[in-house]
Amino acid sequence: MKKIVNKIHLILGLIIGVIIIVVSLTGCIYAFQAEIQKLTQSYRFVDEQQAAFLPPSQLKEIAIKELQGKAPNSIHYGKKNQSAVISFYGSKPDYFYQVYLNPYTGSVLKVKDMNSDFFRFILNGHFYLWLPPTVGQPVVAIATLIFVLMIISGIVLWWPKNKSAAKQRFSIKWSAKWRRKNYDLHNVFGFYASWVLVFIAITGLVWGFQWFSKSLYWVTSGGKTMVEWSPAISDTTKAYPVKYTSSLDYIWQKTTLANPTAESIEADFPDDKQSAIRIATNSDASTYWKTDNRFYDQYTLKEITVKHVYGRFDSKLSAADTIRRMNYDIHVGAVIGLTGKFIAFFASLICASLPITGFMIWYGRRYKQKTKIAVSQAFVKYIEFEGIRVEETIEVPPPV
Repeated sequence: MKKIVNKIHLILGLIIGVIIIVVSLTGCIYAFQAEIQKLTQSYRFVDEQQAAFLPPSQLKEIAIKELQGKAPNSIHYGKKNQSAVISFYGSKPDYFYQVYLNPYTGSVLKVKDMNSDFFRFILNGHFYLWLPPTVGQPVVAIATLIFVLMIISGIVLWWPKNKSAAKQRFSIKWSAKWRRKNYDLHNVFGFYASWVLVFIAITGLVWGFQWFSKSLYWVTSGGKTMVEWSPAISDTTKAYPVKYTSSLDYIWQKTTLANPTAESIEADFPDDKQSAIRIATNSDASTYWKTDNRFYDQYTLKEITVKHVYGRFDSKLSAADTIRRMNYDIHVGAVIGLTGKFIAFFASLICASLPITGFMIWYGRRYKQKTKIAVSQAFVKYIEFEGIRVEETIEVPPPV
């Protein structure tokens, strides 16, 4: 049984080894994206003032002047010492810009092309291996699915036969020769990391395959079907009940007053006449799962009820909906704070090393086997050669 599992583990590892290294290393780097950006990008911060933020409509007009011909998609307000961010993105042509503004004065702090951003580059490698998305996404998804099978087969191969063997499975023998240390690095580190990597891999598969996402929701909900995302629609036959400079300004102001402790408030500008206004508040900006998404009719300003999982956040959410909302935060470890990010970081780093240490084990065994065969063949030839020499020196007596 173990011989068969070992063969499967080896073949799968040789197939997806390079992909796992790339995905793991890019994941390590991206895990601390927010922390690194805060330390290196000063334009994300402003001096806190005892004044109100400018409304979305005013900041929108300032941002549009910086990117003529492009329509803004969303605006994000952070804490009182953080800049406001307006995002512009489109698929045809492909572009993604962010304009950073002082939320008190409206002064432009930075206009950034996100397609040339370092972390955007890292994320494209993590999701697509820097290939076109239609090619890279399924390749990464399939490799992730294979990796889950490798985690299972790895635990089977690690499992000790008896108590004496178990003593060697939990620690690395640092005093041993490098081949033994390499073997221990693969097995011991791989075992400990596997309990974290299985969650990282499963949450990755939620984005990789629709069938997996739906199946996981079905299992966690006890057989219910997940409601697909659908856009909220405004009633174009209605008119504004009161004249406002902007319907979004009114909803934003109302939301801000109702959520004074929110660490972030994000709102979408309506794309067309039918689009609804989405406004999201989050009491903990270090995670995403607690984001409270609400949708409003841009004409009547009434809230639109949505049935999909990414709607209101409250204590009545089912376990399946909560798990689904937590998917990203579980994937990067943020669900348990900075400690979780460090755990995910080191688990991903070990994951990147596993194909390398595994290859060295395989190559070492193969080299050792070839050496044994070569030595045995040389020994046979030597014996044969010596036999011929002995035979040539024997004096054969004449026949009687």
